[in-house]
Amino acid sequence: MNDNIASGVDRRTALGAIGAVGLIGAGGVSAAAGVAGVAILRPEEAGWDAAKGEYTLPALPYATNALEPHIDARTMEIHHDRHHKAYVDGANAALKELARIRDGQEKPVLVKFWSRELAFHASGHFNHSLFWQVMASPKSGGGAAPTGELAGAIDRDFGSFEKFVGHFKEAARQVEGSGWGWLVYQPMSGKLLVLQGEKQQDMTVWGAVPLMGVDVWEHAYYLQYQNKRPDYIAAFLNVVNWARVGEFYQRARGGK
Repeated sequence: MNDNIASGVDRRTALGAIGAVGLIGAGGVSAAAGVAGVAILRPEEAGWDAAKGEYTLPALPYATNALEPHIDARTMEIHHDRHHKAYVDGANAALKELARIRDGQEKPVLVKFWSRELAFHASGHFNHSLFWQVMASPKSGGGAAPTGELAGAIDRDFGSFEKFVGHFKEAARQVEGSGWGWLVYQPMSGKLLVLQGEKQQDMTVWGAVPLMGVDVWEHAYYLQYQNKRPDYIAAFLNVVNWARVGEFYQRARGGK
C-alpha cells in the first residue's frame, strides 16, 4: 500500500490515490482506477476532496426511494448514510494514522495494521461509490438491456446477455459470507470477466477494472429480502443502469 495517497492536492494526485487504494473484493479491481491508472470514477463521483486530501461521502445520484419496489428506501438510507459513511471515516482515520507514523508520532510497527485498515475501508468506500452509480430507477433507464459496444462485448465474452446474467447471478449468490459480485474489464486480455469478491478487498485479479458490482453484504438487502439473496440479486438487475455501465466500459478502454 502506497502511503503517499495521503497527500493528494490535485486531480492527478487524487486519481493516484484512488488507484492505490480502490481495491475491491474481487481483488485488485479498483472501483476508481485500474493498475494502469484508468479513471472509472471521477474524484467528485468517488468522494475525494483533493484540497483536504481526504475521502468524503458522495451524495446518492437519486432519491432514496427511487429504486423501489426493487430496493426499499429505508435500506438505501441506512446503507448509504451509515454503512458507507463508516468506510469513509475508517479510510480517513487510516490515512491520518499512517501520516502520524511517517512523522514519527506513532510506532512504525503499526504500518501493517493501518495499511490493512486502509485497504478495507477505502475499498469499501470506492466499491459503494461505484455501486450507487450503476443503479437507476426503471423510469430513468434502470433495468434496460445494454446497448452499443458494451452489449457486443457481453455477447462476445459470455455468449449472450442471458448467459452473462446467469453467470453473474450465480457468482454473486455463491460469494462466501460478505462480499460482491463484479463485472470487470481486463485490459490485458481486452475481455470482460465476472468475478467474486469477499469482504471489500479480497480475491485479487490485479489490473482488472470494475464496471458494475452488486453488494451482497446482508446490510444491502436483509430488511426487504431477509436471507433470500437470489431474490435480491434478481431485483438488483432490475435497476442496473446499463447506459452508465457502458460509459464506464468506454472509460476503461481509454475513452473519456
